[in-house]
Amino acid sequence: MKIILLKDIKNVGKKFDIKDVNDGHALNMLIPRGLAVPATPSAIKKVEADKAKIAGEMKVQHELLAQNIKAIEATTLTISGKANDKGHLFAGIHAGEIVKQLHEQAHIELEPSFIQLEHPLKTVGEHMVSIKAGEKSAVLKVVIKAL
Repeated sequence: MKIILLKDIKNVGKKFDIKDVNDGHALNMLIPRGLAVPATPSAIKKVEADKAKIAGEMKVQHELLAQNIKAIEATTLTISGKANDKGHLFAGIHAGEIVKQLHEQAHIELEPSFIQLEHPLKTVGEHMVSIKAGEKSAVLKVVIKAL
C-alpha cells in the first residue's frame, strides 16, 4: 500500500516521503495513529504544496539567520533553573527553551532545529551552543544560573 508519511518514522522514512509498506502495517498502525495517510492523487498534491510552503519558510529562516549571525554571537543568553548543590539542573535546557529565551532576551527569532545540541544542557555555568542553518553558523554563549 502506498502511503504518505506525516512524521519522521524510524526504519520507515521521513516526513512527506511516499512509501510502499505492507497493508497491515499501514492500516493497523500508521494510518490510525495519524502517522500516515493513503497516497491518493489529491493527498500527493497537498503534500507537494506543503513541501513548497515549508521550503519557502526555511529559506526565509536561513536568510534571517544570516542577518542575525553577528547579533547572535554578540549575545550572552542567561537562563535560570533549579539545581542541586553540585550544580546539576533538575530539568535540562532544550533547544526549544533556548529559542524562547533568545526571543525574550534578544528579540531574535530562530527555529529550534537550527540549534545543534547533542543532549540537553544540565549543568550550571557557561556553555557554547552552535547554531547552524545550511552553510551559515554561529556560536551562542549560554550562561545557566541556579535558582
